[in-house]
Amino acid sequence: MILFLSDSEYIDTKVPLDLSIPMQSGVENLKAWYVDPPRFEPVRANGFLGSVIEGGAVNFRNVFFNPHGHGTHTECLGHITPEVFSVNERVTEYICKALLITVTPERIFNELAGEWDEVIKIDQFDETVFLQNEIEAIIIRTLPNYENKKSKNYSSINPPYLDVEIVDLLDRFKIKHLLLDLPSVDRESDGGKLIFHHRFWKVPEEPNHERTITELVFIKNSIEDGIFLLDLQIAPFQNDASPSRPVLYQIQVK
Repeated sequence: MILFLSDSEYIDTKVPLDLSIPMQSGVENLKAWYVDPPRFEPVRANGFLGSVIEGGAVNFRNVFFNPHGHGTHTECLGHITPEVFSVNERVTEYICKALLITVTPERIFNELAGEWDEVIKIDQFDETVFLQNEIEAIIIRTLPNYENKKSKNYSSINPPYLDVEIVDLLDRFKIKHLLLDLPSVDRESDGGKLIFHHRFWKVPEEPNHERTITELVFIKNSIEDGIFLLDLQIAPFQNDASPSRPVLYQIQVK
């Protein structure tokens, strides 16, 4: 279907660009935050067997997983507040214009930790792109961008993260949704400070209930940087975070 956004702009809904990483049972699943792999197990109770291959009438499986550690997920400020606000209630508009950019994290020595970090800095963003386009979301693809991101174990490897100064830019251009292909916007081990999370959501001073962070997306190299229409699909879990399926559509001009 061709869907017109204006007199001159349109999208083709038959050509979606899915940024989500499928969750699957087994050791090849993406993992972060020291969690065990997710499990998909047939229900076995009172003579019922939820596995067709084993003789049951239907496949009827329990799924055990952690939304933060097992794949693409979207979270709200409830991730860092005493009250566990639900991302399902915070996301009420699902479609908006988004900017996709590609950056290479800079290698910086962290004196407090005594080791080298890889950090995405504010000077890697071109502010003119923000000025020229009305966008509500930004998607960050980091280099190198290999297929193994879809099955990587991010635990205990000190992955790249975002410099907190980037929040100033997101505030200035009223960005609501931040998506990235990393397990967190903050350093893996920062003593629980979560500085970027707190400043992004203005917690505790002025909590921002509209903003979301989507982590562990995967953007194929064939998708070029630019402006897209984003459909931020999330599972309706009443939780601070939920599995999600962000989908992009290329904006075409007549």
